[in-house]
Amino acid sequence: MAGAQIMIWPVYVINMASNTARMAHAAAELDRLHIPFTRFDAVNGRALSPEELAQVYDPKANLRRARHPMIGPEIGCYLSHHAVWEKIAAGDAPGGIILEDDFAAADDLAAVLKALAQDEGGWEVAKLFSARMGQKVLHPRALTTGREMAVPYKVPNTTLGYAIRRDAAAHLAATVLPVSRPIDEDQKHFWEHGLRIEMVTPPPLSFSIDSAEAGTITAARRAKVKRSTGAAVRQAWRSMRFRLRYLFNLHWHRVVRRAG
Repeated sequence: MAGAQIMIWPVYVINMASNTARMAHAAAELDRLHIPFTRFDAVNGRALSPEELAQVYDPKANLRRARHPMIGPEIGCYLSHHAVWEKIAAGDAPGGIILEDDFAAADDLAAVLKALAQDEGGWEVAKLFSARMGQKVLHPRALTTGREMAVPYKVPNTTLGYAIRRDAAAHLAATVLPVSRPIDEDQKHFWEHGLRIEMVTPPPLSFSIDSAEAGTITAARRAKVKRSTGAAVRQAWRSMRFRLRYLFNLHWHRVVRRAG
């Protein structure tokens, strides 16, 4: 990589081998900011055999815990992050940075990553992106010029980019398999993993111009099946039940337990 080395944790960019354009854009973004990185080959969830799928995905738990059945790209995405967690857990650095390949970076991303590596706050995962502007946060504090660290009342959707401490990576790598819901939904249920998730605000990452938020997975889900009216009603009820349970637990862990 060109440019001076920066004192940050190892940076991993998750990329499917066929997505060469995305990787080229991600590399250009990091190179212009003189941020060294490693490309990490994404898991192709569509290519998993039934035997492999049975080892990593629990459909019964999915029925209890998730909004909808997981599809191949969601499983592959989760397994890709899991593999990076294992690498970070086995490394010498105190943590790592995980990026998906469809990001655009703010000009101060390197300064943010350096500040995170030096930060002594109690977070274990620090999210670098949120699509929701002006969202409710708790306990804000300064991180770098113009950016703060804060606890998001609702953990943001997507895993476009985040920092994770080595111990947290080891904990997740050892406990999340088999998976039963998408990785960003799992992060939103932070109380189940016992991890403190904070976020950098305003976020130093955004989606690249050529990306649509969760576009690949959303398109794959829409193309997977055409539901009957009865199936659509059952799915709607399942989604509503999931959301109500999530909101109740979120309020309990953010407000009731904190006040108790």
